[in-house]
Amino acid sequence: MVTVTLDDETRRGPSRRWWALGALVASMLMLGFDTTILNVALPTMAGQLGATTGQQQWMADAYIVVFAALMLPAGLLGDRFGRRLMLITGLGIFLAGSLVGAVAGDVDAVITARAVMGVGAALVTPLALSVLPSLFGPDERTRAVSIISTVSALGLPLGPVIGGWLLNHFWWGSVFLVNVPMAAIGTAACVFLLPETKDPASPRVDLVSTACTAAGLGALVYAIIEAPDRGWSDPLVLSLLAAAVILIASLVLRERRTERPMLDMTLLGHRGFLLNTVAATLVMFVLSGLLFVLPQYLQAVFGNDALGTGVRLLPMIGGLMVATRGAPLTTQRFGARATVSAGLAVLAFAAFLGSRTTAGSGYGFTALWLSFAGVGFGFALVPAMSGALAALPRDRAGSGSGLLMTLRQVGGAIGIALLGSLLSGAFRDRLDVTGLPAALADTARDSVVAAHLVAGETGRARLAASADGAYVHGMGLVLLVCGAAALVSALLAAAFLPGPAPAAASEPGRAPRMVTPGTDAGQ
Repeated sequence: MVTVTLDDETRRGPSRRWWALGALVASMLMLGFDTTILNVALPTMAGQLGATTGQQQWMADAYIVVFAALMLPAGLLGDRFGRRLMLITGLGIFLAGSLVGAVAGDVDAVITARAVMGVGAALVTPLALSVLPSLFGPDERTRAVSIISTVSALGLPLGPVIGGWLLNHFWWGSVFLVNVPMAAIGTAACVFLLPETKDPASPRVDLVSTACTAAGLGALVYAIIEAPDRGWSDPLVLSLLAAAVILIASLVLRERRTERPMLDMTLLGHRGFLLNTVAATLVMFVLSGLLFVLPQYLQAVFGNDALGTGVRLLPMIGGLMVATRGAPLTTQRFGARATVSAGLAVLAFAAFLGSRTTAGSGYGFTALWLSFAGVGFGFALVPAMSGALAALPRDRAGSGSGLLMTLRQVGGAIGIALLGSLLSGAFRDRLDVTGLPAALADTARDSVVAAHLVAGETGRARLAASADGAYVHGMGLVLLVCGAAALVSALLAAAFLPGPAPAAASEPGRAPRMVTPGTDAGQ
């Protein structure tokens, strides 16, 4: 392990290192709101680009799949070749992807842009935190980590609001273009303010393992997204699922044989780490899925514009922000096991309550269960993340945190794919297209946005009403699945999570002070 010391120039200029922290905060804030800004834009993009539900899933998932696959090797690249260099490179790649997305003219170009942005985010996220020891001594580092983590979380509520305002005043590409000035400022600040640090002794990037991760996760997500249209017994879907199993199994076997693995799977043998990681991954699974299905419900069914949709997501984000502040205090008093279990139970209650939503339900009911969902997310995720990291041996904290962040991103990607596919299948089965020509019927089945467009062009109010009912029915099924998964996880957490460890808890610096959902993009 390499110890990084503050350079003389940084020590002489205390204000300079806080300006450098500001540059890192701007970068993480950009990634934070980019996680949610696209969700509110998807209904608009679906209408203007003619995107099906599956294509919308890929516009969201392309970013998360690449992000999850490349986060571990990106961190190792920074260790070996320079964290500042790789951080600047990541911001440059993210900037390039944003520019491509802003001028994209079709769905494929948007998906490509999102994948490129995922590469940049994979470099920025781990390295933005890893350079903090070169800027701050132990007495200031906790404050710096708390600042960057808290501000990153603020990106979640900012995304829908900023995205909605942009869509009301500009074209949909503006949700990408807003990244350009922040990425440019962050890059310039990193060049002039951040010192360079390296750890040449870190493990080498394993290209085979990286390829297995990316290909296996991509095949799994592709199969889940295609299944509603093709059927689960379709040869292509079955082939993709088989390929995903083989590739992921090959990754696990290869990493277990490697002396210095990039993905240390033996860490899952630590009960506290494993169960807390499962809880955190499930929360991201549910959160990502809900942030995919909710904007279409608020925009297409309720008839809100993009800004109104973003504002109406704030009860969930507000509950999340309140919980991320209260969870550390609750954990200190009652223990992580009780806090995580209670958070998951509240999340299950919110999901079951939300499953009672009908096409005629008012927004007040939606805001109620969204608020409970946000509280459940926060109280489950914060102590689960902290508990997972606290359960790691000190000399494996780096590899463990990388594995935890990767699995969280995988949970988010699968959440969008699986829950989005469940919604798509239920919508197609329930939608009444009686009397429509075959071509228009197929178009209407693509998404609730497409169904409303067809209804408007043909003057069929009955089709629009059927689309609303079918979409709410599919969303109810998604929420039932989320509630059942959260309830089972709450029971498992209550039964098997380790109890409080007073000795470890009292040791200064043993457990992370704050880990928030916005710390890693997609989040």
